[in-house]
Amino acid sequence: MATNTLDESLVKHIKENFTDYTYDMFMMNMSADLEEMELFSEYVDILNEKKIYTFEAARSGTQGPETDLSRANGDVVHVVNLSSYNYLGFSYHPDVIKAAQDAVAKYGLGASSSPVISGTYLVHKQLEQALVKFFDLPDRGVSLFTAGYSVNLGAISAFIKPGHQVIMDSASHMSIVEGAKLSGGEMTFFRHNDMAHLEELLKEKCDEFTRVLICVESIYSGDGDYGNLKEVVRLAKQYGAFTLVDEAHSALVAGENGRGVCEQQGVLADVDLYVMTFSKAFGGVGGAVYAKKEIVQYMNWYARCRMFSCALDPAVTGGMTKVIELAGGPLGAERRKRLKSNATYFRNLLNGKVKLSEGDAWVVIVHFGAESKTIGLNDYLQRSGLDTSIIQFPAVPRNEARIRMFITSEHTEAQLKKAADIILAAATKFDFLLK
Repeated sequence: MATNTLDESLVKHIKENFTDYTYDMFMMNMSADLEEMELFSEYVDILNEKKIYTFEAARSGTQGPETDLSRANGDVVHVVNLSSYNYLGFSYHPDVIKAAQDAVAKYGLGASSSPVISGTYLVHKQLEQALVKFFDLPDRGVSLFTAGYSVNLGAISAFIKPGHQVIMDSASHMSIVEGAKLSGGEMTFFRHNDMAHLEELLKEKCDEFTRVLICVESIYSGDGDYGNLKEVVRLAKQYGAFTLVDEAHSALVAGENGRGVCEQQGVLADVDLYVMTFSKAFGGVGGAVYAKKEIVQYMNWYARCRMFSCALDPAVTGGMTKVIELAGGPLGAERRKRLKSNATYFRNLLNGKVKLSEGDAWVVIVHFGAESKTIGLNDYLQRSGLDTSIIQFPAVPRNEARIRMFITSEHTEAQLKKAADIILAAATKFDFLLK
C-alpha cells in the first residue's frame, strides 16, 4: 500500500506502539488528503503481520454454539461462539431453511424493486400478517425494512419533522441517534435509565404544539440491562409524548409469549412505535416497525431509506415467516425457557469474580476498562477457544471497554463453563478480576 503521503515518523510510531492505538484515533481528518484511511490501513497491516488482528474472521458454517474461524493471517481456530445474537438458534433450523428454499424457488433470489413499486411479493404480505397475528393487536400493522439499522433511521425521520423533539436515552443505539439527526428535529439525551431526568426534559420540551418522541431500548446492547419501559410510557402519557421502543435484543425472546420486554412490562398496547430487527432472534436480516395502521402506511412512503431501497429478499422473508410460526408454538416456549436458564447459569459462573452487567438478560457484559487492552485481549480469547464481541469507545464511554457475550438457547452448560473459564483466565492475565 502506498504511504508516500504519510508522515513516516507517525507510521513508525504506530508500528512501535500499536497496542496504544484505538478505533477512534482514525475517525477524524480535517485535511483534503486521505491520511486517516491510509493510517488505518497501515494499522491493520501491522496487526496482521503480528498475527493478532481478530476482526472479520470468516466463519466456516452456521452461527451455532461452536464454529471455526478463519482469521486474516490464515490461522483457523475452533471457538465457543458467544459473538452471535442468533438467540433461539432459528437461523439454521431445518424447517426455516426449507421455507427459505421454497421461497427462493418460487420468487427468485431478489425482489428487484422498491417495496412501493414492484418489490412487494405475496411472501412479504404473509410475513406482515404473521407478525400482526403474533403480536395480537388488531389495530396495528407492519412496515418492513431491509436492515435493522434502517428501521430506526426511517421510522424516526418519517415520524419527526424539523421543529419536533426527539428525547433519547444516552445509551441509545447509533441507529436511533442517526435517525434523529436525519429527521431535522431537536435532539436531547437523558441520563441512562434516569426517569427523573427524563421527566425534567419532558416538562421543558412538551407543549400542545410540539410533537415529542421518546426513544428507548428494551435491552441496551452496550450495557446488557433493561429499559424502564413501564415508567417511560407513563411519563409519555402524562406529558403527551410518543414512544419508540427498540426491541432488537428481546423480540421473540422476552415476555410470556415472546412479544418482548413491552409484553413483559405490560405496555405492549401503549407503545407507539415498536421496532424490531430480524437479525437477532429471528435469525435473518432486516427489520420492521409495528404500529397503528395509519402510521405504518405513512412510513411505507415517507421513510426514505425504505422508499428508495430494494425490498427484502424473498428467501429470508419466507424463512422468517416460518420462524414466527415456530416462535409462537411449543418450540419457541421451550427455547425461551432454556435461553433464560442458560443466561442465569453463565452469569452465576462469573458473578463476584468480574464486573458484570446488571439484570438477568442474555446479553452479558464483562467490563475490562482500557481500550488499549482490546487487541491483545480479543486475540487471547480467540486463541483460547472463545469468540466474543468487544466494544470500546466511542460505542461506550472512554476507558469503559467491555466484552459483550450473547447467550443462546442452543448452548450447553459444558460450552458455557468453558467460556466462563476462558473469561476468568483472561481477567487474570489482563488484570480485570474483581479485587
